Amino acid sequence: MKYEIKSKRKIIIHGKEDFVARHILECGQIFRFKKFDDGSYVVYFGKNYAKITEFDSYVEIETSDAVAAAEFFDLDRDYSEVKKELSRHEILKKSIEYGHGIRILKNGMEETIFSFIISANNNIKRIQGIIEKLSELGDDMGDFHAFPTAEQIAGASDEFLASLHAGYRTPYLKETAEVLRNVDLSEKAKLSTPELKKWLMSLKGVGPKVASCIALFGFNRFDTFPVDTWTNKVYRNHFFAGEKSRPEIEKHFLELFGSENAGLVQQYLFFAEREIKDE
Repeated sequence: MKYEIKSKRKIIIHGKEDFVARHILECGQIFRFKKFDDGSYVVYFGKNYAKITEFDSYVEIETSDAVAAAEFFDLDRDYSEVKKELSRHEILKKSIEYGHGIRILKNGMEETIFSFIISANNNIKRIQGIIEKLSELGDDMGDFHAFPTAEQIAGASDEFLASLHAGYRTPYLKETAEVLRNVDLSEKAKLSTPELKKWLMSLKGVGPKVASCIALFGFNRFDTFPVDTWTNKVYRNHFFAGEKSRPEIEKHFLELFGSENAGLVQQYLFFAEREIKDE
């Protein structure tokens, strides 16, 4: 995929084979985005935003920081080669066709941790509402608020946190913020994936599935395969190899597709299963 950074605030992506906004933003990896009536999207990440407009043969990204956006969208990774390799698995071909424009974002580690604690046993609309309200704690960037830091969340009043209507997850946010304000996540990012997931599960509200999501979407660990309701259905409908727990299903998929691109495989299968249901 070819792209150009045209200015500090604009990126042009040539072709749409490896970049489709809906595929990227609506595959469950991020929640701070909006879709407009004209089909364009805006997504917020950290202290930045990116507005994505798709044309017939190219994609235009208007952003607060083009260099940060190129990193966020992982534009230097060659997804066409990865898809070619994965398509050797017959069962993946159709899923890749459905989600051919998916890219794994490089979202902030803290933001991903809090977002996926909120996501547990929750629906997309409610998750987005809670995160948007939580973001009122973040720095005012003019047209939007940055996602709050652990320090800002830890300092929030009980009244404000109650106003999130996050239910049983509310105390998890405060307790996790208290932990993270004293943790250097760049050091945690050096851990092996099993060690990282073990540490993540020491945080309140983080179980095996949420830990896998955070590892994949916040720490860019492709050697994870989060198993939720949809991927559990994928396993049962297309890969069934006996009754297995969700951690065992994750291990099964890692062994089946290899650890190098398992996280991306999960996104193709997850997205396609939902798309097929809606047809």
